[in-house]
Amino acid sequence: MTKNTPNVLYFLLLAFNLLMPAQTLAAERIFANYAVVERSISVASLEAYAKQGILDEDLAVYAQYATPEQLEQLRNILLLRADVNPVIISQFLYTPQGEIALQRLGEVIKTGTRQPGLYAIRAALILAASDSEGLTLLNFLKKFPTEGIRIDLTRASQIARELQQIVNQTNQATALINRLSTAEAAANPFLPLTAISSTDLAAAKNLPLDLSKQGPVNWTTQSINISVQNRTTPTAQGNRVFPVDLYIPQGLNQPAPVIVISHGLGSARKTFQYLAEHLASYGFFVAVPQHPGSDVDQLQALINGTASEVAEPTEFLDRPLDIKYLLDSLTSLEKTDFSLTGKLNLQQVGVVGQSFGGYTALALAGAPIDFQELQKDCELPNESWNISLLLQCRAQILPPAEYSLNDSRIKAIIAINPINSSVLGQKSIEQIKVPVMLIAGSADTAAPALPEQIEPFTWLKTINKYLVLINNSTHFSTLAEADLPGGGGVVPIPSEVIGPSPSLARRYVQALGLAFFQTYLANREEYRPYLQASYAKLISREPMPLSLIQSLTAEQLLQAFQGR
Repeated sequence: MTKNTPNVLYFLLLAFNLLMPAQTLAAERIFANYAVVERSISVASLEAYAKQGILDEDLAVYAQYATPEQLEQLRNILLLRADVNPVIISQFLYTPQGEIALQRLGEVIKTGTRQPGLYAIRAALILAASDSEGLTLLNFLKKFPTEGIRIDLTRASQIARELQQIVNQTNQATALINRLSTAEAAANPFLPLTAISSTDLAAAKNLPLDLSKQGPVNWTTQSINISVQNRTTPTAQGNRVFPVDLYIPQGLNQPAPVIVISHGLGSARKTFQYLAEHLASYGFFVAVPQHPGSDVDQLQALINGTASEVAEPTEFLDRPLDIKYLLDSLTSLEKTDFSLTGKLNLQQVGVVGQSFGGYTALALAGAPIDFQELQKDCELPNESWNISLLLQCRAQILPPAEYSLNDSRIKAIIAINPINSSVLGQKSIEQIKVPVMLIAGSADTAAPALPEQIEPFTWLKTINKYLVLINNSTHFSTLAEADLPGGGGVVPIPSEVIGPSPSLARRYVQALGLAFFQTYLANREEYRPYLQASYAKLISREPMPLSLIQSLTAEQLLQAFQGR
């Protein structure tokens, strides 16, 4: 199952089982169709081979065309178990996003009567996950509630070609970025002491080479709760209340620039605690809100059955408004809280956001929701392989209007794995005027690098822009340990989808994030050389090589796709 899949109610599962007749249908044969050609094999034959190694007459017809290694691989695939809670998978499959995913599967996996397999697939997944043998491919086939399963190989081959084209184009784009970064690094070596004005030399001499190391400033923490009247749902009862962690630098002789960190979907404010502490140790005042309605508590509510979606569409408005109201609240709090008086520069604010938080940062920086783009891209969302559209297209439900989500106090942003291609789009991204750093992972399948970061980077017209590519990084590689397997998350993330070295990815974010905000918030020019490709190459390590570029055009991408 995918790592982002939230999940279902026990009573739905129990009701489903109770309503099933005592003698339920179960798939007996699998039929594979390609044009007018049809072949079949019994599920019992596959089970006998998977569990006992028996090659009966039915399977032997096909086994003669396979090597022993391929047959052993088949056996392993049939029995490979996905440890997914049936409540979790069930809940997800009843969400709008789950319905679209099932529709895509139903184009290939059909019932015995050649009908789209949406409902049968859902039933088989839930029943297999709740069975003692667990969710395996074999158990899914056994639980499929029609006498036959039909695999449309014609459609499957079309999908395979579509996916292969996406993979090829992504590989071509990332190879281009790596080449451009390497060339830029060779042309402009990292020489910080000669790349800046003489007035900054004294400060530059005290800078560490590794900016991921903790800084010299002591800091304290404080947690507050912010309550604001419900802004986007007039009929809702009560206020929107959200907690905020503050990281307050000590011993400074001037007000500190403020950085707000916005977590991703289904996450929490501790996700980037490591980054908040790091920035505070260099003299930044850091505020980290938790967005109710799209956080870990909302995910838990989905699992418990008290919520029907992992995020309501109004979160596309509420998230940026949370941060605008947070900045207003800090302005008031600074006047009444002696410990904060004179410590904040609320006219020099930066935002870091990951995933849904990346959208939040871009919206605050001046990119409005583009309802025309949403209408165009989301007319047939189940025809796209960009998984992030399952979330982005929910914004279509909002009443079309010119929502005021930008904030002039925001002077620079970093968007990590942002979702934005449709909910914002090119015309919207072009309106951003502040410095922007986009961070992409080449192995990100939740917010794919090509449509969600690389192509949007070519839309940016702001003068100071940076595209950072962490090769082999996934959507989860920059998250803190608390959100990794065993860290207490509601839905533990399998280690296979985190990436080979998340600690390395976090160090990259610490180093480049510090250089970016020192340059554009603190106005410390001695940090600008750290935003060069040559510095990225200097700190780059396997198994996640790092690249950084400051310029890329749509024409360059097109030429890469054409092999030129």
